[in-house]
Amino acid sequence: MLYLLSPAKSLDYDSEAPAIRATMPRFLDHSAELARDLKSMKPAELEALMGISSKLAQLNAGRFDDWREDYSKPEARQAILAFTGDVYQGLAVEEWDKEDFAEAQKSIRILSGLYGILRPLDLMLPYRLEMGTKLTNDRGPNLYHFWGSLLTDSLNKELKGANDAVINLASNEYFSSVQPKDLKSPVITPVFKDWKNGQYKIISFYAKKARGMMASWAIRKRIASPAGLKRFKEGGYAYDKSLSDDSNLVFTRKA
Repeated sequence: MLYLLSPAKSLDYDSEAPAIRATMPRFLDHSAELARDLKSMKPAELEALMGISSKLAQLNAGRFDDWREDYSKPEARQAILAFTGDVYQGLAVEEWDKEDFAEAQKSIRILSGLYGILRPLDLMLPYRLEMGTKLTNDRGPNLYHFWGSLLTDSLNKELKGANDAVINLASNEYFSSVQPKDLKSPVITPVFKDWKNGQYKIISFYAKKARGMMASWAIRKRIASPAGLKRFKEGGYAYDKSLSDDSNLVFTRKA
């Protein structure tokens, strides 16, 4: 199975990282195209394009100025160690051993506006480029047009057909870069709901963290089938059969 995650805006390139192997992203030539377009933009243009503060625009203008294809450690960091948002707090990779990282490298794929798809151990330079950014490029008016079928084709090369599955733990913004109807394996989407005001609701902060927890749990437990995901009980969540269907596995939690 392949587990799809979104990246995070928050990054960590300063803390001590575990000594694990590193790989290079598969779409660096495509990333270079985007970086060239972004390098040509002034901070004020990046501010307007991305809807960010002038301070963040200055920071990212400098990042794109420095971006290149031929990079290595220590300036770069493995993606799963660089991202620090809610999903990655849920992953809790500080609890993993080397075998867990190796399993994650086979099973987790991180969708990225700049890199397309990152494996957990792929080295990346610090950047900010959300998949929904309307960056006009030679392939179209936004990043969805830029990546086209590339990401779907890449996933298909790793999938084993109808007996395999894609576990969608990404946000709608990032999963929209994939073409589900063209995948040769079914897509299963876990949904996490918390009890609030008399009903179960998706609460963004908790749902993001739960996605990371599920990916981490599945990696550490070596879950081999979508049915096995129903055993997930981390963080107080439990599978709710009455709210689920073949494509959506719903997990609920009461505070």
